[in-house]
Amino acid sequence: MSNKTELVRASLAKRYAREKRFRFYGLASIVLSLTFLAILLTTIFMQGWPAFTQTYMQLEVNLSAEALGVESTASQEKLRAANYDAVVMNALNARFPGVTERKQKMALKKLVSSSAAYDLQKQVMDNPQLIGTQPTIWVMTDDDIDTYFKGKIDRTQAEADRRIKDFQLAWLDDLAAKGEIERRFNVPFFTSGDSREPEQAGILSALMGSFYTMLVTMTLAFPIGVAAAIYLEEFAPKNNPFVDFIEVNINNLAAVPSIVFGLLGLAVFIQFFGVPRSTPLVGGLVLTLITLPTIIIASRAALKSVPPSIRQAAYGMGASRVQTVFHHTLPLAMPGILTGTIIGMAHALGETAPLLMIGMVAFIVDIPHGITDPAAILPVQIYLWSDSPERAFTEKTSAAIIVLLFFLVMMNLLAVLLRKRFERRW
Repeated sequence: MSNKTELVRASLAKRYAREKRFRFYGLASIVLSLTFLAILLTTIFMQGWPAFTQTYMQLEVNLSAEALGVESTASQEKLRAANYDAVVMNALNARFPGVTERKQKMALKKLVSSSAAYDLQKQVMDNPQLIGTQPTIWVMTDDDIDTYFKGKIDRTQAEADRRIKDFQLAWLDDLAAKGEIERRFNVPFFTSGDSREPEQAGILSALMGSFYTMLVTMTLAFPIGVAAAIYLEEFAPKNNPFVDFIEVNINNLAAVPSIVFGLLGLAVFIQFFGVPRSTPLVGGLVLTLITLPTIIIASRAALKSVPPSIRQAAYGMGASRVQTVFHHTLPLAMPGILTGTIIGMAHALGETAPLLMIGMVAFIVDIPHGITDPAAILPVQIYLWSDSPERAFTEKTSAAIIVLLFFLVMMNLLAVLLRKRFERRW
């Protein structure tokens, strides 16, 4: 008897030990996953956060008619063609009168961004009364200067190993000592389109492209996906080979690599139907194909979760099958349908590979104003910036990732709130 008791105790001890090991392995896996996630997010935020600020430099410009090369009563067309580059350069020469060498004059011009002349042009055209005055303005600095003030350039390095020379450091020290350098919130990052110059590059064109693309996707995927789910769940004959074939293919499409849908969109929508490349229209059509399986599967699950008693009660009151579905079943399943739709749209928002196949990788500066205008979307913009050699684009890439993550988190949070708000327990 004692031997059996010892065997049972030994077996229980082994069982409890295995259970403890399993719990430890599970907890260790969660901790390891959260650690890597924290490292990833910390890296992205540390690299991207400086991009939300921009360094500006103060200049006193001479806006006399002679300096601009126009008359004091010049028209808007002549004001647009005035020599604003010379005005900016004259202001720099006046600020640093001791610079006489050609090499240093070229370096002096690179203190400010090439957008300074365009910003000055806009101010003069908006307010022609500035002609004949000497206002003090703040202009955006070049990306190298901005990178230096953000601590990304080590001034203790040898001069040959850094992009800013010693005489430029002396100028910057003088400007900073006299309060002529400021770091401000980077408004152009959210209000400008893409640019070859890192300090001028913004995400507005990509945001608008994403908006129009998601608009097309939502307009097509939601009604088609819900209608297909209603038919398959409520009206399609059971144990029918054709219906079973459709269901199998829907489940398989959910696992197809997204680049395959890009090839399909290239062959069908662009080459066969002639839809313009690089537009939210063709991008929305391709993302609709990607999103449809997710919406159909989620909608069918939501419809299936409605108890049969609801349908039977409606039939008992004399309602037809269509009335039962649209007056009772569908409204009760709508929270689950909306949750699946939002998750599918969030998945579509982060897609890049299929859009590369249909030409949405083009360099787009202008802000799109419709679904047929050329546009890029935010993930593609991130891809383009990550491939740029300029150092300042590294932080712009991480900042754009932060913005994309924000929208993805908000969409998933909305799905959770909808599920919690309208969830019913049967």
